[in-house]
Amino acid sequence: MTNLFDLTGRRALITGSSQGIGYALAQGLALHGAQVVINGRTAETVERAVAELQAKNLSARAAIFDVTKKDAAERGVADIENNIGPIDILINNAGMQFRSPLEDFPADKWEQLLTTNISSVFYVGQAVARAMIARKAGKIINIASVQSEMARPGIAPYTATKGAVRNLTRGMCADWAKYGLQINAIAPGYFKTPLNQALVDNPEFSSWLEKRTPAGRWGDVEELVGAAVFLSGRASSFVNGHTLYVDGGITTCL
Repeated sequence: MTNLFDLTGRRALITGSSQGIGYALAQGLALHGAQVVINGRTAETVERAVAELQAKNLSARAAIFDVTKKDAAERGVADIENNIGPIDILINNAGMQFRSPLEDFPADKWEQLLTTNISSVFYVGQAVARAMIARKAGKIINIASVQSEMARPGIAPYTATKGAVRNLTRGMCADWAKYGLQINAIAPGYFKTPLNQALVDNPEFSSWLEKRTPAGRWGDVEELVGAAVFLSGRASSFVNGHTLYVDGGITTCL
């Protein structure tokens, strides 16, 4: 029972993992024994993240491809499978945010949000699942959000994409659990990340958030690692189609 959270010998692809939540999850999985594959579109930032992990004696490799393009995602996954090794764990973390009143929301940003936040989950998830299905084993973790359950002014398209991630996770489970795959989601609350820096720096918003959240504070990205390790390892062998909220309790106060 002591190895329920041991990821030694496992290989994990984390999309959008050169910084923020993705990097924290990659480092956390590596500290638990996994070889992590850092993904992003920019070679410089990906290679810097890999070098930082390797400097800590952690096993990390680079995979530079655009998860928002179907062909690129399929080629990228195939390259990992053929040249690095089988992907045992996939964390679909790549995402973006754009804030605007809904009546003025730019159409191009709507399309970009859809492609980045939900199409990438489908493209990479499908490409990785095909190999996992053949092996009759695999873990897929999609990064949802408290906005999968909630709404707030100015981010309606983002909430739409994160609601879709939650339901796509359930659909992946419905289709792929029979092949031995476990597909779940982590829904972070409000965390201090580059994506949220404008809100972190806004005293009015931070005050509202601290009052709104039962824990009374922002989350630190390292606090997401435990959920990711749990869903990546043997401890979650019969957990499927679930969305795990890591949010300081904010969704208890809907």
